[in-house]
Parts: sequence; C-alpha cells; structure tokens
Amino acid sequence: MTTKKETDKKAPATKKSETKLKAEDQGKLQEFLVDSFKDIYYAENEIQKGLKKMETAATSKELKSSIKKHYSQTEGQIKRLEEAFKLLGEKPAKKKCEAIDGILKEGESILEDTEAGTMVRDVAIIIASQKVEHYEIATYGSLAELAKTLGLFEVSQLLEASLHEEKSTDLSLTDLAVSFVNTEAKSE
Repeated sequence: MTTKKETDKKAPATKKSETKLKAEDQGKLQEFLVDSFKDIYYAENEIQKGLKKMETAATSKELKSSIKKHYSQTEGQIKRLEEAFKLLGEKPAKKKCEAIDGILKEGESILEDTEAGTMVRDVAIIIASQKVEHYEIATYGSLAELAKTLGLFEVSQLLEASLHEEKSTDLSLTDLAVSFVNTEAKSE
C-alpha cells in the first residue's frame, strides 16, 4: 500500500507537450522553410541534369534503369515542391545550393577518374548517387518536420512522399551494389 507521501514522490504523468510558436517566430520559421524550399528546388533541378550524365556513363543495364527511375521520381519531386510553394502562397523559385553543387561536381569527377564501360565506374556512380540521396533524405526529412511544427500538414505530406522515394532509391542502390556490382568490379 502506498502512502500519500510516496505518491507525491512519484513522477507526474507526462502530458504530450504541444509547442506553440509565437506568431513572430512562426513567421520567421516559415520564411526559413520557404527559403529552404528554394534551395531544394534548385537542387532537384540540378540533380536531374546530373542523372542524365550518370545514366549515360553507367555500364550495367540495371544501374541505367535505376537512374532512369530516379529521374522520373525527381520530376515528381519537383512538381511536389511546386505544389508546396503554391500551398504557401509563394511562387516557385530557386536559390543556389552550394552543397548539391559540390556533391554533383564530385560525381562528375568520378566519371573522369574511372574507366568507361567498367563495373568500377558503376561502383563509383552508385556511391556518388547515394551521396545525393543522403542529402535529399536529410533535407526532406527535416523540412517535413518543420512543416508539421508550423501546422502545414499538406505540405508535410508532400515532403514525406519525396522522402519515402529518396529512401527507397537509396536502398535500391545498395541492393545493386551488394547483389552484383561490387563483386563484378572486384574481379576487373
């Protein structure tokens, strides 16, 4: 049997805390969100250009097919971002993304550093592609949570759809590498 004193010592039941943003802070956070949309909108458009180069340079038909699928998904992600801009009452706009420019430049350099028609090049393309995917996963995941914080649930759903695609693409690239690309490259 517990006494009144013992009951008082127990930790109170925790209520799910709801964070309420002041209107001023919400405005600043939404401005940041819109600015971040401009960044990823630029990034997705640049990624599309890079995907065409990688598809052409890939050796295996499986990797070419994977890149082609990602290209189509990227088109959908660009449309979702345009929808998100619209939901926020903003016109789609791009802001130069130094991070993706650097990742894509590194990807281009691997094409110069690897021999055409080899599985070693496919290994390098997979690694470069996964660096892009991880950037996109981090961005979409973070922005989806910010949208939720701001109560922008439709926007969050759009971002989560893109996040799901990026995670799926990352896993399929890993599967390609593990299933045969790495092994075939090892024997070259």
